[in-house]
Amino acid sequence: MPEIKLVTEIHAPIETCFDAARSIDLHKQSTSKSKEEAIAGRTSGLCEKGDTVTWRATHLGVRQKLTSEITEMNRPYFFEDKMLKGAFKSMIHKHFFEFRNGKTILTDNFQYESPLWIFGKLADKLFLERYMRKFLLERNAFLKMICEKQIR
Repeated sequence: MPEIKLVTEIHAPIETCFDAARSIDLHKQSTSKSKEEAIAGRTSGLCEKGDTVTWRATHLGVRQKLTSEITEMNRPYFFEDKMLKGAFKSMIHKHFFEFRNGKTILTDNFQYESPLWIFGKLADKLFLERYMRKFLLERNAFLKMICEKQIR
């Protein structure tokens, strides 16, 4: 099962970063390349524990839907979302927040399992893991920009 770990330093308060990361509206803005839109469940505002969101997006040229649930939340330090339905066999995204030395450290732990057994593993190695890492890095760069702009 591929695991992507990212660490992003954000010069903004932990509460600002936590709320930005769970904002449906900011998620839509940060994923404009894949035309993500929330079409069911919570479709705007801030996600809370127990919320579900169904996203429609185009990834790798394929239009798809993904439904996830916020399964854990400890504001402003942690939240977790798990895929309920979608293109992956499984997906868990853990978001950790720590305030240290005047900045928020956002640590993402993104684990997924591709479908289609050996073909999925091959896709991971050839392009999918790299694609997902780039997608998450771009999203975090957007969150960093928004959060740091808010405190200026």
